[in-house]
Amino acid sequence: MLGVREDPKLPLRFRLPLPAPDPIDGAVLGALVYADLFDYPLTLEEIHRYLIAIPASLAEVGERIARSSWLRERISQCDGVWTLRGREPLSQLRRQRARAAARLWPYALRYGRILAALPYTRMVAVTGALAMDNVPEGDDIDYLIITAPGRLWLCRAMAITVVRWAARHGRTLCPNYFLSERALVLEDQNLFTAHELTQMIPIAGMPIYQRMRALNRWAARFLPNAWEAPWSVEVAPAIRREITAALEALGRMPPADWLEAWERQRKIRKFSARPVGECRFDADHCQGHFHGHGQRTLAAFAERLCYWMG
Repeated sequence: MLGVREDPKLPLRFRLPLPAPDPIDGAVLGALVYADLFDYPLTLEEIHRYLIAIPASLAEVGERIARSSWLRERISQCDGVWTLRGREPLSQLRRQRARAAARLWPYALRYGRILAALPYTRMVAVTGALAMDNVPEGDDIDYLIITAPGRLWLCRAMAITVVRWAARHGRTLCPNYFLSERALVLEDQNLFTAHELTQMIPIAGMPIYQRMRALNRWAARFLPNAWEAPWSVEVAPAIRREITAALEALGRMPPADWLEAWERQRKIRKFSARPVGECRFDADHCQGHFHGHGQRTLAAFAERLCYWMG
């Protein structure tokens, strides 16, 4: 992407005119422009982690920021974080949102334990704004859930029961992305998806998370320094695995196949009446992103990057 417009492996829509004097300069600016779309300033370590398309060491990134007059005309440091110039007040907003996230994380882990205990659940990860500690007070909790093959829709139905139970206790859970183990390779291979993949916080099913990352090595074309999870915590399921295994054994009987197909067809008919957005519904996918957030983010990024490059 930034600084490597000649690379044919990068999608054409990301090969932008780059007047930056050094590839790392352009990559640093790109990381800050992308984060700015979410009103989120970055520490030096985060700039390095989310450096776009340019593999570089933390020392190299710090040196370019310190020495590049081109960069310093465009970016600013305030309270230990870096922003686009003129966006320094975001440092205070980041602190406010970090405090809100700290209050929300115990609930994310608590309900994550319950979701991890459901039959057919193989991995649970926190995604979205909470994964970056960038939430307003009382925000919802987004989850990605990986399920056993052939039981995605039954697993989702049980997860929705947890969602409703949490709502009665004042918490909004949004498990809006379900994949089966047969669908770990993500098809939308772009900067937005690479960010979602590298920002998620796995809280249950670390072996599946590691396999998912290994199967999506394409993300390194966009974010080559973001290989490891930002952090992780393996929560113990709320129910002993022996009990879950026994329930899954019952679920391998023929009536469960009928229930799975019935629930899948019922929900797909319902979802088909809504705007398409970035959605996919089939035996291995329940991706309920109806508002096209990813494409709108990429379009806004391209437009804003061109402005700041000028």
